[in-house]
Amino acid sequence: MPQIIDIVDARVATLDEAAAGIAASGFDPHAGASLDNAARWLRRLGNNQTFLGDILIEQLAQRHRDEAAGSAYSPQVVMLVPPGGSFFIRANIWPSAQEHMVRASGEAAFAIGLPHDHNFSFLTHSYFGPGYWSDYYEYDFAEVTGYRGEPVPSLRFIEWARLEPGKIMLYRAHVDVHAQFPADNLSVSLNVMHTAGAQGWLDQYKFDLDRREIAARLSPAPSAAFLKVAVGLGGEEALDLAQRFALRHPSDTMRLSAWEALAGRENDVAARDALWREAEGAGSRLVAMEAKARRAALLPA
Repeated sequence: MPQIIDIVDARVATLDEAAAGIAASGFDPHAGASLDNAARWLRRLGNNQTFLGDILIEQLAQRHRDEAAGSAYSPQVVMLVPPGGSFFIRANIWPSAQEHMVRASGEAAFAIGLPHDHNFSFLTHSYFGPGYWSDYYEYDFAEVTGYRGEPVPSLRFIEWARLEPGKIMLYRAHVDVHAQFPADNLSVSLNVMHTAGAQGWLDQYKFDLDRREIAARLSPAPSAAFLKVAVGLGGEEALDLAQRFALRHPSDTMRLSAWEALAGRENDVAARDALWREAEGAGSRLVAMEAKARRAALLPA
């Protein structure tokens, strides 16, 4: 399960102070001193029980017109410090099951009960409320290729636990898997998120816990949407690029996206089957297994 970071520090920091304190040495979750520094500043920020409310009230009063604040809002996430260098800071709002937003939008809108890992590491601190609940699991990322339906024999249950008030934990990329469940009452957590250039090429998975297998990839390949649009428009350069990416791109996920873009142009079932047959032998296990599944789906029921 995520690593519990036990730091006692009664000092109080502003958001600017915390951001500057973390930035001074960067955030590397694999380096002990850097991890300790980031967690300590997160603790100090968490000790500041007024800063987040002040930010929300100020933005509401200004109707979110203060672009200099760098805050981006969604129903669940408040961006506090935008990405820069090796980290960003955000607040996450976790509604209880009784909240109107959950009843109106459904649990899926808040990823409730969705077993998943992360392709980045991050620190989380329970800032307000009792905290959300999670089923925690671990698995061996190196053992999987990433295709849907792939068995994950190393996936193992660790415990059912709550992000209790004041607790700080490190979620480890490609190790920790959790399925989150609503807090007993409205809760807020603060996160220090690790960022690195390679993250966009690393897969994040949804898991089928009953079957102990990969249910889906949650992280699309970078620029995959642009490639699919370009191919769909039918330009020769786009087609040539997609064909080259399908056969030789260093990312298997991007190769699969290229095959999907090419398949999307084919309206004829036979032509689409032929294309996925070619993909099966294109030298990528991920693509081969996904292509096999796509061909099976083309067969009449």
